[in-house]
Amino acid sequence: MPTFLDTAAPDFDARFSALLGQKREEAEDVDHAVAAIIADVRSRGDAAVIELTARFDRLTLTAETLAFSPAEIAAEIAKVTPEDRAALELAADRIRAYHLRQMPEDASWQEPTGATLGWRWTPVSAAGLYVPGGLASYPSSVLMNAIPAKVAGVKRLAVACPTPGGVVNPLVLLAAELAGVDVIYRIGGAQAIAALAYGTATIPAVDKITGPGNAYVAAAKRRVFGRVGIDMIAGPSEILVISDGSADPDWLALDLLSQAEHDQSAQSILITPDAAHARAVTAAVEKRLETLERREIAGASWRDFGAVIVTRDLHEAAALSNRVAPEHLELCVEDPEALSLEITHAGAIFLGAWTPEAIGDYVGGPNHVLPTARSARFSSGLSVMEFLKRTTLAKMTPEALRAIGPAAERLAISESLEAHGLSVRARLDRLNG
Repeated sequence: MPTFLDTAAPDFDARFSALLGQKREEAEDVDHAVAAIIADVRSRGDAAVIELTARFDRLTLTAETLAFSPAEIAAEIAKVTPEDRAALELAADRIRAYHLRQMPEDASWQEPTGATLGWRWTPVSAAGLYVPGGLASYPSSVLMNAIPAKVAGVKRLAVACPTPGGVVNPLVLLAAELAGVDVIYRIGGAQAIAALAYGTATIPAVDKITGPGNAYVAAAKRRVFGRVGIDMIAGPSEILVISDGSADPDWLALDLLSQAEHDQSAQSILITPDAAHARAVTAAVEKRLETLERREIAGASWRDFGAVIVTRDLHEAAALSNRVAPEHLELCVEDPEALSLEITHAGAIFLGAWTPEAIGDYVGGPNHVLPTARSARFSSGLSVMEFLKRTTLAKMTPEALRAIGPAAERLAISESLEAHGLSVRARLDRLNG
């Protein structure tokens, strides 16, 4: 059974703090193994990647077969049903339209001093997208990572997607084609991250790596950060549902299970001021778990990390949600827009009972790569901004330098940086000479 909390209980604060402090990440210490893998790939390049792929994915490759050929991609895509293709195309169109609106504009203006200031946005030259393989092979993740990159203007876009035992998901390859991916490598794990970060004879290095993965992938992304940019370190999935009691308990049960079925370490939380509604939703979850295909995974998640919290009112519910800073937040209340104004920390907000989180995973438009483990307190979901860089621009006229240069010289002297000050003074002396 999940954790049951009531804000009116005297021990609530202690129990809620314990809930926030739960460690849901994988306990296995993988950093040492990942460090060795990265060092091996840096040293031996393709040979290391090929050997590690054979060991971990039971797949024999050569330098020539690390990437899918155009013929192989076409053959796999041909297996996709018209219905699946139509659904994926709809998702791609909606995701692209949403992210096009995120593109920022360059700016330039002239100050009264005569100085011209501004900024310019440019894309990273090359990006690598990691897509999990095997059971967790999701074409939606390809769209959510690749489309913002292409909208941003990334010229070279590579996908690393392992195919354990040679098993390929045709929908992943179709998603890559729809998104404009340039090359798809059938490699995974820490070795794929290392190859993308440092490059090999066959795999050119990239500038930024995005996409979720297992503990080895997460550890590898931590280690290569600085050599390349990364989006975030993704943890187990999360959903928090605030309900005023007006929504169908079965709907909410399915919403909670939609994240619980991802991973035994996922977390699903219900917050409501209606105790009877809380019991009804809990009962609905248990009933659904009897028949859910992934009931073992979802059941473990609900049992070990699920929580049901009864509050005094919706204001208190919103305050608790802000402390959780959930990846996904559903506001299943009669006036979700009003309640959303009280939310300051959430990766994505889904407004109203007719907006299940699953819509956001596939066809809503906003990105489903979102901050986890309370990092929504200080970070945002994936967007075109992850693939853009802002370069500032400044141009001084003689008049502008005469107006503001003395202050720069003064500050340089105060910091004992003589050449800094002299570089300004030399120009001022020319103006005053």
